Amino acid sequence: MSPSVPLQEMIRAIRSARTQCEERGVIQRECAAIRAQFRQADNGGRSHNLAKLLYVHMLGYPAHFGQMECVRMIASSRYSEKRVGYLGAMMLLDEKQDASLLITNSIKNDLSHSNQYVQSLALCTLACMGSAEMCRDLAPEIDRLLRASNSYIKKKAALCAVHIVRKVHELGELFAPAARSLLSEKNHGVLHGAVVLITELCERSSESLERFRKTVPDLVQIMKGLVISGYSPEHDVAGISDPFLQVRLLRLLRILGRNNETASDAMNDLLAQVATNTDSTKTVGNAVLYETVLTVLDIKSESGLRVLAVNILGRFLLNNDRNIRYIAMTSLQKIVGTDHNAVQRHRGTIVDCLKDQDASVKRRALDLSLALVSASNIRSMMKELLLFLSSCPPELRSQAANGIFTAAERYAPSKRWHIDTILHVLITAGGDVRDETVPNLIQLITNTSELHCYTVHKLYRALLSDISQQSLVQVACWCIGEYGDLLLRGDCQEVEPMQVCEDDVLDALETVLQSHMSSTATRGFALTATMKLSTRITDNVDRIRSIVSIYGSCIDLELQQRAVEYNALFKKYDHMRYAKKDSTHFCCCGVILFCSVNSFAFNVILEPECEQLTMHVLTLYGLTL
Repeated sequence: MSPSVPLQEMIRAIRSARTQCEERGVIQRECAAIRAQFRQADNGGRSHNLAKLLYVHMLGYPAHFGQMECVRMIASSRYSEKRVGYLGAMMLLDEKQDASLLITNSIKNDLSHSNQYVQSLALCTLACMGSAEMCRDLAPEIDRLLRASNSYIKKKAALCAVHIVRKVHELGELFAPAARSLLSEKNHGVLHGAVVLITELCERSSESLERFRKTVPDLVQIMKGLVISGYSPEHDVAGISDPFLQVRLLRLLRILGRNNETASDAMNDLLAQVATNTDSTKTVGNAVLYETVLTVLDIKSESGLRVLAVNILGRFLLNNDRNIRYIAMTSLQKIVGTDHNAVQRHRGTIVDCLKDQDASVKRRALDLSLALVSASNIRSMMKELLLFLSSCPPELRSQAANGIFTAAERYAPSKRWHIDTILHVLITAGGDVRDETVPNLIQLITNTSELHCYTVHKLYRALLSDISQQSLVQVACWCIGEYGDLLLRGDCQEVEPMQVCEDDVLDALETVLQSHMSSTATRGFALTATMKLSTRITDNVDRIRSIVSIYGSCIDLELQQRAVEYNALFKKYDHMRYAKKDSTHFCCCGVILFCSVNSFAFNVILEPECEQLTMHVLTLYGLTL
């Protein structure tokens, strides 16, 4: 390929390469030719070569050797070379490179050029890659251009001033007077640049914020002109007059009205007018409405206006576009704490979003649904959430289960409902709940003595149906160990009658102990429950002794230790085992050993005949009463 080929020919040659190696060869040959021509003193094709080098840079290949050529071309008097030079500077240079400082003087000269397009090139380059030092040196020139008579230059200078303020915050005060005067312009491009500049100044300086709060009436008047103006081909987008400027104005009004009642009052009528007159059937109108809603919710607006804003978000929830539904739920999530009643009106629509196919929409709908749960709707909302839990994606199951636990604990209408709800979650998603769920449920069951019989029967049925949910199995084993005598009586009036014998209970616990699905902690619960049953049953003590002794040689050290301790109790203290079956009165040693396995705290009441054994066990664990 000849070094003098046009840019189009080089692009065609690169695209025709069949392999990456062939492509690299084409680019290396062309870069070598470009380097050779850069070294020539009199080179008429500099802009042509630099344009090819910029294309090479866009493909991801090294092009740093063209930086100095950019500097030379920027200093050229020819517009064609200056244009390519500035483009190369924006692409190949940045503020961290020393070469960028070499173009400062050229930019300063071009900012005073008589040709507006040369001035525009300098402004765009400074706004793109100007360093803090360049911004300090050239800020007075930008302030001068903000006051120029040319609208084309003023809009470019306004956006360049935004870059300068971001780089050097203290220079914001320099541009404040000029930014204020730009609001009187009729050109929409200048107005857009002025609004962006004022927004940047207000976000970075409290003094500027107070100063520009005086411009709220002017901003409101500009916005009203856009809303009520007729059709303008130059600015119309899908029936909305300059939606880009409207969005910028609404964002600025939101900043100015935040935590300021006077400014908020001045824009309330305007926001109501925009909210009611903007067409919501197209994306452009939805963008303006969304910014209006954010502004209403962020300022000190009237209550009726806030309800109107929430209703707009409610309409967004019915939109077919998932992106619109997502941002609506994100906004409702932020205000559900302050405008709870207004959001509650759209509860049905929000719950329907739980059935959406999009995972992100489902997650937002779940967050919002959990936030809407209250004492008045706990039963209906929990029904929907439990239905969602049974079919939700695995990545949302833990969040849904934990959210249901929190809501049930806070708003449960009765203890029985609370226990039933938690058991339903454990049956559905027992493997996805937090570790503290098991001790919390055990504490709830312990404190609800009137439901002991009901709970142990229900858990026993669940244990027979499924032993894969470890949290459920642990709670079931604990209940069987504590209230096994109530299970054996079979006289619970609140559940379907079920005849349970001692062998059935021991078979269930032994199944848990032998199952490959049971974790070490679950086996510990089952082994302890088996040991506790030795004080509640009379005919199968030898079988319990046999089950416990088997695990005295278990490979798991934790189970082995517990089994050895329980065997020691059978051998040395068997005469102290209680014969009575009162569920509220059980063996002291069983309580203490259960504490050691599961780290639960109980208040132990010492009986005279158990004192010696109790002190022995406490000494074994290094504990004191």
